Parts: sequence; structure tokens; C-alpha cells
Amino acid sequence: MQIILIGDPVAHSRSPAMQNAALAHLGLGHLRYAAVHTPLADLPSRVAALREPGYLGANVTLPHKQAVIPLLDELEPEAARIGAVNTIYKGAGGQLIGANTDAPGLIADLRDGGADLAGASVVLLGASGAARAAAFALAGAGLARLTIANRSIARAESLVADLRADAAASPPEMIAIALDAPALPAIIAAAGLLINATSLGWQADETPLADPPVSPHALVYDMVYRETHLLREAAVRGARARDGAGMLVQQGALALTRWTGHAAPLAVMWAAFVDCRL
Repeated sequence: MQIILIGDPVAHSRSPAMQNAALAHLGLGHLRYAAVHTPLADLPSRVAALREPGYLGANVTLPHKQAVIPLLDELEPEAARIGAVNTIYKGAGGQLIGANTDAPGLIADLRDGGADLAGASVVLLGASGAARAAAFALAGAGLARLTIANRSIARAESLVADLRADAAASPPEMIAIALDAPALPAIIAAAGLLINATSLGWQADETPLADPPVSPHALVYDMVYRETHLLREAAVRGARARDGAGMLVQQGALALTRWTGHAAPLAVMWAAFVDCRL
């Protein structure tokens, strides 16, 4: 049986090595995890194929975390609140259920990295699927202030409106702002945590902020799970820099449990990720 990663692109992903190591460790070697390049035009047929007996489920990555929702039968409550799905698994009747393991995976890794979220001022870069998961997770983590910065301010404003409409999130003070707004550098300088939830960083010369004006007391977190321009520049300024490897492992562990019913072997998954990165 197969579990697949659906996205465009997916060639860079370390999830197959991580998940296959975990499956082998659990004695589930008959299950295989594979990355499957899926342009948007192929998304409906790719999701429809998951209904076949040979598939156990899937992960969903950029840019399909929102587009996949209408193709599913059910959503877990958290995924419905967030409006983004990164994990698909089958219910008892074979129905396709969407979950979001990015949100708890991010919070777990931020805390592992020493982030103190209670009363914090946080700047989140991006407003797409990954950023939506981060925003909803952060809004319920006791922040004092959350600033969402995006190239399209309309999209950032839409995300802020969704957060405010979600009574369960009890959101902090929230601001939507454009990435090129003159006020943004001062907001970043005063923040204790800066998170990049855009895809900018997979290529060495890409960055959402060429000159991040971060405080030396801040934590700069990039969901891209490699060293990025943003993280290097943050380190030069004395800030703590952390990439998204821990989030990848944490969300993958939660997804694995949904597919198999087994507790995920985190140490095995970490080791496989590190071996793949070397």
C-alpha cells in the first residue's frame, strides 16, 4: 500500500526518507511513502486515486493545502477552522478525511526551540496554507500581538478577518500589513519572534526580507527546512535562527499516527532526516 506526498514541486522533500524509516521501524515495511509531483490541473484525479484500496492516505504540500479541501469528504475540526489541509487519511467507511498537523507541529517545535509565546509579539510572513496553519496555532497560544505581513495585503487582511471570526482562537491584537510597508521594519524590530511561512528560501537567493531588522533578542524561524538567506542574516544580527526541520518531523509524526494508528518513532524520524540532510 502507498502513502503519497502531493505537491508542486516535491523533488526537494525529505518526507519520504523520514516516513519510510519510521514505517520500517514499526514493522510496516509493506507500506511505502512516495513523493508524487502534482500540478494543480492533476490534483482532482490524484486525490480521487486515494480512494482506491492501494492507498492509505497522503500528505499535501504547497501549493495545494487549500485547493484540496473541496475534494475531500470530511475535515477534522481544526483543519476546518484553519482552512488548510496537509494530511489526508481514510475513515472507517473509506471516506477521505483532511487534517492539519502543521499547526500543532509548529507550536511543538517553537517550544522545543525555547520560544516563550505567552505575551509575545510575533510577525508572521505569508498568508497562504502554511501561514494559515501558523496563524491559527499562534492565535491560540497566548500572544499579545500578531502581525501578518504579505505581498498582497488583501490576503493578509482576509486571514486576520478569519481569525477574528473564530471565537475558539481568542486571538490577540492583530495587524495585517504589506511586506513593503514602511512601518514593517519597526514592527519586526520590536518583535520577539519572526516566522517565515512563505516558500521563499528554497532557492539560495530567495528571501521575503533582504535585510531583516530583527532584534538580537529575537528568534527567527523559517519553515523552510534548510539554511536560508533570512536565517543567515538574522544570525549576523545576533538573533537566534531556527529552520523548519523540527516542524517537518513533528507534523510528519502526527500524520503517521493518523495513517497507521501507531505512535510515531520521533528519534528514528529525526535520524532519517539528518542522514538525508548530510
